[in-house]
Amino acid sequence: MPTSPSEPLAPAAGGLVDLAVVGAGPAGLAVAVTAAHLGLRVALLDAGDRPGGQFYRHPAPGLGAARPEALHHGWAAFATLEAALRTHASAGRITYLPLHHVWAVVPADPSGPSAPTGTRTGEAGQATEWILHAVAGHAPEEEAAAVTARAVLIATGAYERQLPFPGWTLPGVVGAGGAQAMLKGGLVLPGRRVVVAGSGPLLLAVAGSLAAAGATVPAVVEAAAYTAYAGQVPALLRNPGKLVEGAGYGGALARHHVRLLTRHAVTEAHGTDRVEAVTVARLDRDWRPLPGTARRIPCDALAVGHGLVPQLELATGLGCGTRPSSDGTVALVLDAEQRTSVPGIWSAGETGGIGGAQLAMVEGELAAHSVAGAPPGARLVRRRARLRAFADAMAAAHRPGEGWTGWLRDDAVVCRCEEVPAGRIREAADDLGARDARTVKLLTRAGMGWCQGRMCGPAVAALAGEEPAPDRRPLSCPVPLRHLAELPPATH
Repeated sequence: MPTSPSEPLAPAAGGLVDLAVVGAGPAGLAVAVTAAHLGLRVALLDAGDRPGGQFYRHPAPGLGAARPEALHHGWAAFATLEAALRTHASAGRITYLPLHHVWAVVPADPSGPSAPTGTRTGEAGQATEWILHAVAGHAPEEEAAAVTARAVLIATGAYERQLPFPGWTLPGVVGAGGAQAMLKGGLVLPGRRVVVAGSGPLLLAVAGSLAAAGATVPAVVEAAAYTAYAGQVPALLRNPGKLVEGAGYGGALARHHVRLLTRHAVTEAHGTDRVEAVTVARLDRDWRPLPGTARRIPCDALAVGHGLVPQLELATGLGCGTRPSSDGTVALVLDAEQRTSVPGIWSAGETGGIGGAQLAMVEGELAAHSVAGAPPGARLVRRRARLRAFADAMAAAHRPGEGWTGWLRDDAVVCRCEEVPAGRIREAADDLGARDARTVKLLTRAGMGWCQGRMCGPAVAALAGEEPAPDRRPLSCPVPLRHLAELPPATH
């Protein structure tokens, strides 16, 4: 790998690449390695400083971790992909560009029909070349960068879904995935006594990792009920490996004496300078707290998350079609070969619906075969179908119920960046006629802050009574104005 985290592997020799892959997580790595093996020249761009994405986040070399694989499930698959990336990069088949945050993908010529900057076009006016604009490096020395490719694959992954509650802004309250990232990437714990709460299979993995690293985990508080899987028996039986994995997490919780409270939620966090305890209440079928069931659990940290939200800004900026997912989020519409609705653009991994690392890698392989025009094996297609069925079953089982907004008092902050409380959003919806998140945003500033609604977006939409909708924005990350000013006139 590079001698420094930000040093590219096999810097581009200039000119066009066959495929540009955005994101070096499980899906992006699988795409890049498979495509290179099939003879394509690939550019792999990633906002991180090392490959692996959030799932395979691992300690920096300077921390001296003796066995980073101990913090991961399925490390061998990542190690194989990383070694293949190194081999293909050394041979010049892959240009690996870390610390390259892609903020827009546009066609390469103003004459094209599909975007403001146009493209060279092929039959039926389809784009044949794309330009990927990126912010490269660390602020304040970051530079503008661009890559031109015949095809693009978007593997931007996902971010955590947070449902706010009173006290969630206290120090010591972190995302469940954030707690895992702290442990995997920094070898640190968010606290010594950590309650893990929210919904979804990630909670079990997080609790097991924290407990194995020395934290006391008083409880895993799961808002859904595992009986929701009863109607998904065929999908479960087709994935025995997933059942074994789940049993392993359950065994780890038992060994560390961690209580599992299903159909419960953290409805409030308490503390002054830091979280000191949480209130946990039992929920009804619609996730409404049941009166008289609240109890308080002492802790010095809370790791909370309600699943993941596909990160779609690049794809929706291109006009790629979307669909509602079983978990209440929005995902890309993809065909059997991972093509989006925009010709020349593919996608793989969580962007097509949350499904985990194994599914992401399988979809990455399928997409690479599609881009290269090489038929995939039937076994790979069947495996994708099997894993996707299991992912859809999980998504449906852990979908938040509509009653979760009952956790929110009017003074509870929903938008952390702009400090907008729930009462002001309810006023905009009930008294001022706002029926969508955009109107609420204009009336209250909810979603106008640094994160641009990534943290509060689902909550604001729910309070406004809006169904989940794709997040459309022209820039997928902050871009220095000087980078925009340096663009040729046709790309403004």
